[in-house]
Amino acid sequence: MCAVMPEPLAKKVLLIGWDAADWKVINPLLDQGLMPTLDDFINHGVMGNLATLRPILSPMLWNSIATGKRANKHGIHGFMEPDTQNGGIRPVSSTSRKVKAIWNILTQRGYKTHVLGWFAGHPAEPINGISVSDLYPYATAPPDKPWALPPGAVHPESLRDTFAELRMHPGDVTEAAILPWIPRAAEIDQEKDKGLLSFAKILSENCSIHNAATWILQNEPWDFLAVYYNGIDHFCHGFMHYHPPRMEGIPEERYEIYKDVVNGAYRFHDMMLETLLNLAGPDATVLLVSDHGFHSDHLRPRGIPAEPAGPAVQHRPFGIFCMKGAHVQQDERIYGATLLDVTPTILTLFGLPVGADMDGRVLVQAFDEAPEITRIPSWEQEPGECGMHPSDLRMDPAAAQAVLQQFVALGYVQPPSQDQTKAVASAVREANYNLARDYLDCGRPDDALPLLEDLAKNDPKQTRFQMHLAQCYLALSRRADAKQILEALIIADLNPPEPEAAKGEQGDQAAAVPETEAQPTEMPGIETPIIAVPEAPPQTAIPEAPVEAQSPEAQAPDTPAVEGASSTKQANPRPWADLLMGVIHFEEGNMEAALASLLKAEQSDPRLPNLHLRIGETYLRQKRTDDADRAFQLALDIDGDSPEAHLGLAMVRLRQRRNEEAAEQALLAVGLQHFLPLGHFYLGVALARLGHRQRAMLAFETCLSMLPGLVAAHRWLAALHSQPGGDLDKAVRHRSLYAQLMHQRKTRAQA
Repeated sequence: MCAVMPEPLAKKVLLIGWDAADWKVINPLLDQGLMPTLDDFINHGVMGNLATLRPILSPMLWNSIATGKRANKHGIHGFMEPDTQNGGIRPVSSTSRKVKAIWNILTQRGYKTHVLGWFAGHPAEPINGISVSDLYPYATAPPDKPWALPPGAVHPESLRDTFAELRMHPGDVTEAAILPWIPRAAEIDQEKDKGLLSFAKILSENCSIHNAATWILQNEPWDFLAVYYNGIDHFCHGFMHYHPPRMEGIPEERYEIYKDVVNGAYRFHDMMLETLLNLAGPDATVLLVSDHGFHSDHLRPRGIPAEPAGPAVQHRPFGIFCMKGAHVQQDERIYGATLLDVTPTILTLFGLPVGADMDGRVLVQAFDEAPEITRIPSWEQEPGECGMHPSDLRMDPAAAQAVLQQFVALGYVQPPSQDQTKAVASAVREANYNLARDYLDCGRPDDALPLLEDLAKNDPKQTRFQMHLAQCYLALSRRADAKQILEALIIADLNPPEPEAAKGEQGDQAAAVPETEAQPTEMPGIETPIIAVPEAPPQTAIPEAPVEAQSPEAQAPDTPAVEGASSTKQANPRPWADLLMGVIHFEEGNMEAALASLLKAEQSDPRLPNLHLRIGETYLRQKRTDDADRAFQLALDIDGDSPEAHLGLAMVRLRQRRNEEAAEQALLAVGLQHFLPLGHFYLGVALARLGHRQRAMLAFETCLSMLPGLVAAHRWLAALHSQPGGDLDKAVRHRSLYAQLMHQRKTRAQA
């Protein structure tokens, strides 16, 4: 531990998690004065987007928020895992996490710490304070029957009865509670439409968690409290397809009944926020975060892929971040935050060092003065009791079943097979798939490759495995291997097998959007850049940059798979096939053929945002700058929060020698997604052209911290440091690294 620690910046810290909260829904409500507490919060603090990670799955993301580490480090790779004690499978739990969460670190340093409802939080951990697990609010008995807490739901055990009394059962949700949300509830036929049951269940669970949090704030000393609410996410999965504007295929009468539920959920959370802030008091520093957003406009999917975790198709890659308190700026917006930054920032608030093995950074821009940041190699090696369970702690089978049913109800997992061997194999497969995607997301294709090759070999009919393996090959410059996979997928798409008989009737519940048969009928998924990174030195034309295409969980079949809607319309396979062919031609350097395929895809479906990114890239390669400009603008018209579209416009502006505008577009790109190496690279190019040498060097260094093998960035830094006033040693070092990388690239090309 460091000998001298900085002074703490906060007396107390309250961390509030709103799963799936999204500025796209919040901002109109703020404008109408319907979320006054949050409005006052952001006027006295900072706000911004919080970029998520891929795959966009809540168990992985909330544990990244709590640890500052990606899933490949914290060990939670999905919803389910093999049960090594009882056989079969079980939900991920607090014992699945391999590293310390922020509440474990604070326990180790003697802080009074409480955590409530955190995803994968059962059994409750024995921290220095109160821990309430995520199983705590789930009703497992009818209203007229005893409702026992599952073992391990509350720590310490002495408070078990106290917290049991604080819970709210779905049967306790009265007409008075329902009508403000659903004024026409009396018109619902509850024998056919289970929307009210779903509504009552979500509302009661969040009231239970809220009751527990407010009891602690009123009755217990505290230095840190973290509370997680799943309400917005669950209400959105159940009712977002009724949110205005009315989606195609939604019956008008049901739209009129349920159209206010999502807005009501946000307003309810605003009221709960008011209570928390009042109880926390003015001395507390408060952070409000969400792990991802939720599509609420024309980007809402038209169906749910029939694959594990299919409902993640509805998630948007930007959540929310708000913070206020002493030493925090007021009424300011911050940029480039990711969910990995939450724990490092909290540690700095307490004057504690950040682990060098954490993947996040301290959000220094949120403070009125730059805080002093200290570091240690890792909190995992720090001795002392931290309140973590031993990894072999047994989970109660009944508790595991309760969580499993929650995941099944939301559509995140299929009902478990009675064949335990098959169920275990499925859990391992999905965990490996999610881990491979995490490796791809953080630029480690070498680690992803063996996982994806094994998945594709063992289950060759799974298009998602093939697509990600192709992506991995492209990231490793194995283009021939990637092309072989893509061509096989195109052939399969153009010659589909005879459709199978329907697997069953769709339910008429509003609890979750039902699944539809997954078909690769729209854009393929590429989660990370697949075009070669720039290599050209500063003296040459601006090098090309990759633009990320949409991920598999962002694809949906062409039929509206929502309650009350049905369709027999068959999706046109051509956009998907033509886009893939365009990618292949682009990789081969045949820009004319690539553009022809991409424009053919556009004729079939012009509203695919990442298709226009690909078209813009191709135009750039052809030096058709004005056409590229129009393509990237179209992408922004479809999705105004696309960092890749802003990156594309930055490249266009550089080609046009409009360097100030290029810098502005690059800043917008990295503001939306900080981990965007090419965004920092092109920002550096623009700044260097504008004569801002120090800022340009910082941008290039940031780029290389994310992508050390980016040849052009080393060449730029060598050139900038060679100028008068530069660091000649750094110039030599970057020139040497440039030469080494070019030699390695030449050797690989010869091989």
